[in-house]
Amino acid sequence: MWFLVLKTLHVLSAIVLLGTGLGTAFHLWITHRGGDPRAIASAARTTVLADWLFTATSGVAQPVTGVALALAGGYDLRSSWLVLAYALYAIAGVCWLKVVQLQLRIARIAAACVKEDAPLPPAYFQAMRLWFALGWPAFLGLIMVVWLMVAKPVLW
Repeated sequence: MWFLVLKTLHVLSAIVLLGTGLGTAFHLWITHRGGDPRAIASAARTTVLADWLFTATSGVAQPVTGVALALAGGYDLRSSWLVLAYALYAIAGVCWLKVVQLQLRIARIAAACVKEDAPLPPAYFQAMRLWFALGWPAFLGLIMVVWLMVAKPVLW
């Protein structure tokens, strides 16, 4: 029974992690494309809030439930597929931390533009380019982690 509860929590937290990440990224990207500093400031603030409420909590739940599941299932925590999953998860986490920092910067820049009735400066576009670039390894890394969890391949 506990194994099924753990597995359910693990799957649900993976859904929340990927779904929130994809949803908030889409929301901020579409708002960015509109170019309205007021909308961008609002979207960036709500994206950060969603990241802390949903992405961070599911991001913590994933390794906790994952290790518990691996132990309960009798898997060696040093199995090649798990080691690769740890590495990819760590890379995604580092990218995510920088992405949240950039989202805060984007929100501040856009809010300052609203206050000063000024156009978005080059620093805003630079932050958005880096935000976009860091989103890809984080998202693709998590997709690979899901594949590793399903396939459990012997890699070495």
